[in-house]
Amino acid sequence: FFFPSSPCSGIDTRLVTMGCSYEIEGIAFELSILISPSYFLYKKFSQILSDIGENEGGIDKFSRGYESFGIHRCADGGLYCKEWAPGAEGVFLTGDFNGWNPFSYPYKKLDYGKWELYIPPKQNKSVLVPHGSKLKVVITSKSGEILYRISPWAKYVAREGGNVNYDWICWDPEHPYKFKHSRPKKPKSVRIYESHVGISSHEGKIASYKHFTCNVLPRIKDLGYNCIQLMAIMEHAYYASFGYQITSFFAASSRYGTPEELKELVDTAHSMGITVLLDVVHSHASKNSEDGLNMFDGTDSCYFHSGPRGTHDLWDSKLFAYSNWEVLRFLLSNIRWWLEEYCFDGFRFDGVTSMLYHHHGMGQSFSGDYNEYFGLQVDEDALTYLMLANHLIHTLYPDSITIAEVNCWDYRLASPYPLIKEFKDEDWNMGNIVYTLTNRRYLEKCIAYAESHDQALVGDKTLAFWLMDAEMYTNMSVLAPFTPVIDRGIQLHKMIRLITHALGGEGYLNFMGNEFGHPEWLDFPRKGNNESYHYARRQFHLTDDDLLRYKFLNNFDRDMNRLEERCGWLSAPQAFVSEKHEGNKIIAFERAGLLFIFNFHPNKNSDAAEYGGHQRLDHNTDFFSEPLEQNGRHYSLLVTLIELILQTWNMQF
Repeated sequence: FFFPSSPCSGIDTRLVTMGCSYEIEGIAFELSILISPSYFLYKKFSQILSDIGENEGGIDKFSRGYESFGIHRCADGGLYCKEWAPGAEGVFLTGDFNGWNPFSYPYKKLDYGKWELYIPPKQNKSVLVPHGSKLKVVITSKSGEILYRISPWAKYVAREGGNVNYDWICWDPEHPYKFKHSRPKKPKSVRIYESHVGISSHEGKIASYKHFTCNVLPRIKDLGYNCIQLMAIMEHAYYASFGYQITSFFAASSRYGTPEELKELVDTAHSMGITVLLDVVHSHASKNSEDGLNMFDGTDSCYFHSGPRGTHDLWDSKLFAYSNWEVLRFLLSNIRWWLEEYCFDGFRFDGVTSMLYHHHGMGQSFSGDYNEYFGLQVDEDALTYLMLANHLIHTLYPDSITIAEVNCWDYRLASPYPLIKEFKDEDWNMGNIVYTLTNRRYLEKCIAYAESHDQALVGDKTLAFWLMDAEMYTNMSVLAPFTPVIDRGIQLHKMIRLITHALGGEGYLNFMGNEFGHPEWLDFPRKGNNESYHYARRQFHLTDDDLLRYKFLNNFDRDMNRLEERCGWLSAPQAFVSEKHEGNKIIAFERAGLLFIFNFHPNKNSDAAEYGGHQRLDHNTDFFSEPLEQNGRHYSLLVTLIELILQTWNMQF
């Protein structure tokens, strides 16, 4: 029976109690089994999955919506068109092919708000709507308005010249791209290079898929990353949104090139053994109506919640109605589209916190307690969708990778960055650093990062800027002597990244350019900066200049990844931390058969010359353990560093 908690408690602690009574040798016993709230979420997921099977023939068929919705060339040369517009009074197709006559090709109304249209081929059997044609869906609303819309299922949209809005363009090339290389096997250790195609050039312009393929992929391979997370691929009208205000969910952004060129990028990455993830945004959508989903059928409730619930107040965007059957079809089909059409190997789901909770995470702090995953504040419809999406992805491709910001799918994201930037390095607490890097539940995988794209954005500072600030512009030449700021900054930059890499999770992420301490923040062209591209770029050429110290950080990042590839600490069990010495600023831990010793002391340290250090390391030294118990370990290791100051400490292992 169900035993609900008080509706005023704020926490949904419903339990299923299954009980039985029995007697043994005259003694009465009662047995009760209590089932946690997650049971109800799983039950809802199972029920919807069952409903999909009963009504749609299974999730496999249900997730192929892109095969019928939108426009499609038929075998006889005709055109089949289908839309879901439940609030429309009439639906029509117009474009170049009919001289933009808005009403000459009306759709037929079907059940459940669906509309379809078949256009026969020309008498000579040639195609009526050739590749490159411009199209619009015309909606007549119940209030009498005539609305020109882009199909939600459009596979290619572009903005020409000085046009404000995007055009829907029929993409049906005579020679579509054929993938040559198979997907790489799922890596045991995930080392992610978070990337944005548009900013991948040092020039002040939008870079292309071709540029990324030819110039950036080889760098990523050389650096030892085995996974790329591509951002801002799903089409977004506003470049400065960083790709997080999607207007066309099935269209690869045309500002970087064609769909075929994106496919070539993914295929080339696969040829290098690199897994490619898509940064997918199903948490919200752009408010645009002319070239977005909003008000598609003349109402505010087509794909989104109606009224205030359908608007994200902080992001000024629209929120999906995840309980709607056709919205589920649309989003699940979108997931499948990117897996099948572009051969992506998985996804990083953005804005999961906003999806999970009715409050969208605004004005909330999270302790990590499991009660925060359940209760009246949880949007169960959104959570069920995420479960369906994850189920679909791994059903289609079991080796796919899914990453979320908070929800424990394959991985979630975690970072010690706030702790590091709030204190001067001489005041860093070793215990707090260790706690932040190891604060995760058993078997709950985390992608650790010292900094992601969020820290690179204007308004914040990258890790390198926090450590070295303006001196990065004046004192990074090898011809000039080290200043205390640059010297200390370079050493800390390396150590922070390595300890995060080795201790922080079961995967590692770096945002492009941050590996070598990119000297400038990231800011997209917008009114506030006079539409400048100066900061919307990555200056990779700085690492190729032997007269600059950026090469040292780049080399360290490369060798750090290569060492992990050999030793596999990311795929090993969590580390055993054996030393957190506040006085000496020492952290020591064991993982994957390796002993890591980090010395964060401001003036008692050592480093290697090839990484911009002072060559105070002797790699010819042999260290031996002895049966001397230390901190609960049976053996210990004595390490001595001789430099300006003699320092000795015991390391147990």
